[in-house]
Amino acid sequence: MSLTRPLLAAAFAALLLPLQSWAAEEDAGAYLAARSAVIASDYRDASSWFTRALLADPNNPQLLDGALVGRISLGDFEGARSIAQHIVTLGGNSPAANITLAADQAKRGAFDGFLADQAAGRAINPAVDMLSLAWAQVGAGSMSEALEGFDRISATEGLEAFGRYHKALALASVGDFEGAEALMSGGLRMMRRGVIAHAQILSQLERNEDAIALLDKEFGTEQDPMIDALRAQLRAGGTLPFDVVRNATDGMAEVYFTVATALNGEASNAYTLVYARTAIFLRPDHLDSILLAAGLLIQQGQTDLAIEVYGLVAKDHPAFYAAEIGRAEALASDDRNDEAIAVLTGLTETQGELMMVYLALGDLLRKAERFDEASQAYDKALERVGTINPTHWVLFYSRGITNEREKRWEKADADFRKALELNPGQPLVLNYLGYSLVERGEKLDEALGMIQRAVAAQPDSGFIVDSLAWALFTLGRYAEALDPMERASILEPVDPIVTDHLGDVYWAVGRKLEAEFQWHRALSFDPEDELATRIRRKLEIGLDAVLAEEGALPLDQRRAAFDAPDTDAGPGDGAITDGD
Repeated sequence: MSLTRPLLAAAFAALLLPLQSWAAEEDAGAYLAARSAVIASDYRDASSWFTRALLADPNNPQLLDGALVGRISLGDFEGARSIAQHIVTLGGNSPAANITLAADQAKRGAFDGFLADQAAGRAINPAVDMLSLAWAQVGAGSMSEALEGFDRISATEGLEAFGRYHKALALASVGDFEGAEALMSGGLRMMRRGVIAHAQILSQLERNEDAIALLDKEFGTEQDPMIDALRAQLRAGGTLPFDVVRNATDGMAEVYFTVATALNGEASNAYTLVYARTAIFLRPDHLDSILLAAGLLIQQGQTDLAIEVYGLVAKDHPAFYAAEIGRAEALASDDRNDEAIAVLTGLTETQGELMMVYLALGDLLRKAERFDEASQAYDKALERVGTINPTHWVLFYSRGITNEREKRWEKADADFRKALELNPGQPLVLNYLGYSLVERGEKLDEALGMIQRAVAAQPDSGFIVDSLAWALFTLGRYAEALDPMERASILEPVDPIVTDHLGDVYWAVGRKLEAEFQWHRALSFDPEDELATRIRRKLEIGLDAVLAEEGALPLDQRRAAFDAPDTDAGPGDGAITDGD
């Protein structure tokens, strides 16, 4: 389901007003600190500084709105309600205040008041307003009006799927499973929650086999504790309760979640977070909203808040593993790798039967450059896979990287080729395997072809284009390397490795002043110590002399070496050691 551009644009109402200028002079320092906190997505500091600024100017609408958005973003709807009420008392018309007060009424079941306030002009955005109105009518007992409202939404361009989906949920919430199933099975494309809702509806209609077939079709046979539990209950002859939306308040939560999902990646993360937080307020066990909100906070660098949100998932919940993997991701994004690895290591002790737990652990260990331990984690992940299918290419690719880094080349090569067997044309695999073969001086025609296919698949990936240029450079084809190398530098303008490579290519084609300039630029991008040392050495004595010190093949001999008849063997394993 997706919003059309006009409706999506309408959803970008002026929610984050504190970013506008403020002329009050009473506590400009507090306002400026609050504004800086908003830009940094630091919701705790933003809320605190806006509150301080309000002490000097308690009726300033921009300060009130800023404090309100901060409270919502923190999940503090009790604090948000008083601010929202004050904004309304002052005659303000704030979307954030309207969201807060509407959610408060829905939470309390005050649907008559909700309907009256919306009729009086309270508005948020077209999608939320129309869907919320219909659900409020369900809550107020006006089912006929509610169904007419959902039908109007279904007839609105850009909201067709939203209208049908929410109408199906509303019908199911009052026991009309036949009507709900007719809508669900009518070609409606749904998210995960929608599929689960459809399975529950089928089960309520005593169609457990159809429900199992639906789950198998949509989720396959991969391990998934939540879906596995549903399957087990269905196979045992049990009836799944319909609990995706139990009542009108849950329906309102679903409105904010579905709109948040539509906005995710289109609107700012801060804006989307407001909707996800509102869904959680309305339904604290709304797993999908919890995972969405926490993910948004990680993207904004608010790892401590993300960890708090993941903590809302109970340890006995079937999806607790997903929350723990998310918590580990949050810790790792904050460079707390040891803590992140400890979280996942602990998870292997409680849910070690799950492939995705070991996959996540392997990924963290690989990023921490603990390659041998990562390989072992990937081994255990693969042991927990039933039937290998195309989705498992990433497991073989990831293990291939760790095997390659541990100099187990035969195993690495086998893993990369298995990944390509499962997902032919996968650019990441083509790039890594092709580049590795070039560096080893093996199967050079195949290797270069792999990298060229990777570039064709992802021509805007600076790192893959860099691989093509660097492969050509390694093969002594310097003039051919120049164009892709310059293009890679444009695509990745501040990457020290790409910039260093550009310097090397310039040196090889005789443009030595430009080479030295690029090496100086590469140093300014804070490269790893080993690379920085090598770049400084090139600036001191030149690339040719550095290669001689390293015992690597001289620039003027490379093309001849790789053009030798035995191109499968090349100049010998490890002969090309450029150091990058």
